Amino acid sequence: MNTFNARRALLSATALACLGLLAGTAHAQSAWPAKIVKIVVPYAPGGAVDVVTRKMAQKLTEQTGQSFIVENKPGATGTIGANFVAQAQPDGYTLLANDTTYSLLPHIFKKLPFDHATQLVPVSAYVFAPMGLAVNAGAKYKTLADLTAQAKAAPNTVTYGTGGPGTTPHFASEALGIASGVNFMHIPYKGAGEATAGLLSQTIDFQIASTTGLMGNVKGGKLRLLAVSGDQRLAALPDVPTFQQAGVPWRGVVNWTGLWAPKGTPAEVVQRLQKEIATAMATDDMKQFAQGMGAEPRHAGADEFAKLLKDSTDSWGKVVANTAFEKQ
Repeated sequence: MNTFNARRALLSATALACLGLLAGTAHAQSAWPAKIVKIVVPYAPGGAVDVVTRKMAQKLTEQTGQSFIVENKPGATGTIGANFVAQAQPDGYTLLANDTTYSLLPHIFKKLPFDHATQLVPVSAYVFAPMGLAVNAGAKYKTLADLTAQAKAAPNTVTYGTGGPGTTPHFASEALGIASGVNFMHIPYKGAGEATAGLLSQTIDFQIASTTGLMGNVKGGKLRLLAVSGDQRLAALPDVPTFQQAGVPWRGVVNWTGLWAPKGTPAEVVQRLQKEIATAMATDDMKQFAQGMGAEPRHAGADEFAKLLKDSTDSWGKVVANTAFEKQ
């Protein structure tokens, strides 16, 4: 073989190898998910994000035939888990689950270990749940007015628990105090599930949390809801008033759960995820799950989710500015 033909053969072999590599890459993307997908929940087990994410993981597993597993990486108001995903390979096999708290992060940390605006790509938000104020079923507080009256009579003695400083329940509880003209005492726990355990043991007086995390104990007769956020009562609990109906000029917060992917995740994978989430939220199973938790069974795609995040981040800035919270 002469030199020209040898070079031509080498170029042809190289071109074929490149085409094979590209075809393999395209196939790998189109075949997603081809292995276990890990969804990181940046909080301890038992909270609303954990409960909703495990249900969604179950639906995605059923629909795709591939396992979606939940891994809890709690700490630092969810930033440990979020940073883990932000640094992960952007191949669609490591995702982040979070809720409204994600939009609070720029207001509670002076510096984040990842770029909040760009390093994690919003995929879809789903299960839009009002937040409820719960007390122990055996507590003396029968109405929200009872609770705020006690807080006015003895400032900083009525306690509330949350999954930690800087979380959505923390600032929602502070916003309630501002709207009511009272001062509550914050008792931080390591996770929302632990805060609920504190409420069940009557270590704390009340908890504001997503109805998805509270409803099981409410239906079980262990907790009692005094009020819910939003403009209308829950169909599942028509006797529970909204905060406004209970006498406080405050709409409260509607909490959502969502999924993010690392920046650079193939568009095809993000689109497939959105499609699968939309399919899941349209099933009777998921609708009944959400409604049973007092939540709205709908989802928001990437564009709507991105706008939701921006609006939520902006509005939380105003709430935080009216508290004594100092950035960490």
